[in-house]
Parts: sequence; structure tokens; C-alpha cells
Amino acid sequence: MGTSHICPRCAWCGPRGADMLATVELEVRHLRALCAIADTGSVRKAALQLGMTQPSLTTQLRRIEGAVGGTLFIRGQTGSRPTPLGHSVLSRARPIVAEMTALVLAARDAACGVGGLCLRLGSVGGRVVSGWLRRVHDRLPATETTIHIEVSSAALLQLLVSKQLDAVLIHEPAGFPLRLPPEMERRVLAPREPRFVALSADHPAAAHPVVALAELGDDAWIVDPAAGHECAALRRAFTTAGLDPRLLHVRDSATAADLVASGEAVRACEPTTEPTDATVVRPLLGDPLTAQLSLVTRPGALPITETDALYADLADAYTELANGSTAYRAWLAGAGDDWSGSPTGVPCEHQDISA
Repeated sequence: MGTSHICPRCAWCGPRGADMLATVELEVRHLRALCAIADTGSVRKAALQLGMTQPSLTTQLRRIEGAVGGTLFIRGQTGSRPTPLGHSVLSRARPIVAEMTALVLAARDAACGVGGLCLRLGSVGGRVVSGWLRRVHDRLPATETTIHIEVSSAALLQLLVSKQLDAVLIHEPAGFPLRLPPEMERRVLAPREPRFVALSADHPAAAHPVVALAELGDDAWIVDPAAGHECAALRRAFTTAGLDPRLLHVRDSATAADLVASGEAVRACEPTTEPTDATVVRPLLGDPLTAQLSLVTRPGALPITETDALYADLADAYTELANGSTAYRAWLAGAGDDWSGSPTGVPCEHQDISA
């Protein structure tokens, strides 16, 4: 009987290797991935920047290498370095990526019309988006306003840096701050927004006004693998609490809601999340999961007066949402002095995101 050879370097060879890593036809997204790996010096960091998981980017890299016929990066103690072939490919890839970015920007400018006004916003999503957009539309009825939703704040920032967006609402879990070039500016909307937990109304912990993380250690937790730092923050909270629950990777929000309602899983959620007849939303004891919400703008994209007004629209929408949530309103009342900047609609002090 013959034996199958397994490559010790990548462990992707073997009888099914060709099927698992079929050669791909290179696209611009592949070139962007190569540039991100070269710029960050790490597949892990590049994956975060691109809003991907590390295994997905690793698989994509191997398929790209299969398409070009050679190894593009060598992994060493100092990170991932381009091989000679990698340098050659990158020298051709960068102009293509830059040209494609310029093409998209020109197309978007044309879509706004000659002499027209266009405001390009981005957000991690959430219930505040609709209220924010409504206020912007009411204030700027003649401006075409677009919104780009991404689950990854890192992906939004990349779009901002590449001038494809003008302002973005990002979410930075505590302990996982995002870094930007020093010219970028952020205005803090909520310095320490808590994450609550959504669970079935039949769950034993649903009877408690506040739920300890340990009470949910035997439950499966829903996570979005594309959320990046959100997943890392959740894993860190579990480790700190000495827990190791099962994680369910679910990207579809409707499926996630059904799993929670049926009691199959629980999930971390915004404090303004509305419960249903079959679910409840509860604060977590000790607030093990918090995040900072910020509006980040690119210099020159908007006049300072418009940035002020845009932030005021966002803060007003957030305040309305917070006041309309019984659970979040109670949490804010109990936070007291620990809350260093409640959502009052008054712009917080401007902060350099690189500090």
C-alpha cells in the first residue's frame, strides 16, 4: 500500500491538498492582502487590518502562492518578510492597488454629481445608526449621505485612511485600542460602554437583574469571527474568570437571535439591545466587557464646523437611545463617577488616536 506524503512545512499537501487549496485567479483583494502582510510584517496583524481571521488569510496566502508558483513571505523571529519573489510581486501589486483605490474614489465623486455634495460615513453598526442618519439627513437635505457598515473597526479605519470614507464610528474593546496615523482625530462618544448579555427568558440566570459571567460558563457563546478584537476581548474575559465555554461562530444576526431565543446559546450585546418575548437582556456583574465608542475623522475630509455638527448628531442619537433603554439607563445611573463622559450630546475633548 502506498503512503501519502504530508509536507512538514504547511501540512496542506497530501491526497486532498490540491482540492483544498485550488489555484485561484488573482484579484485586487489578493493584492491588497499581500500589501497588508508586507506593511504590517505579520499575517495576524494584516488579518486584523483587513477584517479577516488569521486562518482565512493564511489559507488565502497559500492559494496566492500557488497561483504565482512560489513562496512570497518567510516567517522569522522578526515577523513575515517578503522573499525575492515576494518583492517582485509587491512592486507590481502596489501600483495596481493604488490605481484601483483612485478609480473607486473617482467613481464615487462622479456618483455624487458634478458640484454635488456627498458625505461618506462608516459604522460598526448598531441601533444608533438609524437615529444618526436621520439627523444628518434632516440637517443636510441637499447632501447625498452614504453609510458603510462593517463588523470590524479595523476595516473601517482602513477605508478611512484610504480616503474611501470621510468619518467612521468605531468600537474599541478595553485593552485592545486601535492605532492610527497621528493626523487622524477621534472624538469619544462613550468612554466605557458596557456589553450586556442576551439570553433566553427560560434561562435560570434570566431571573437575576445582574448576571455573573460564571453563571454562563456552561453555555455556548455566539461570536462573530470577523469581529476581531471583540472576540479577543471575550476570550480574555473568560480566561480571567477561569472559564472555557464553547464558542459558536455565527455571522448571521437572524440565526444568532434564534439560537439565543431557543436557549441554545447566549451572546454579548449592546446595552441598548431590545429584548423580545423569548429573550432578556442583562448587565454582566463587574462589567467584564466594556468598549470605547468614538467618531474618527480624516483631516481635510470635512470642515471643522461640519465635524462638530456630525458629532452632535451622533451624540444626540446615542443619548436618545440610551434614555430609551431601561436597562442601560439603570446602568448609567449606577455608574456614577466611574462614567467619565456620559452621552450628553456635548462634544468631548478631542483626542489624538495615536496617543
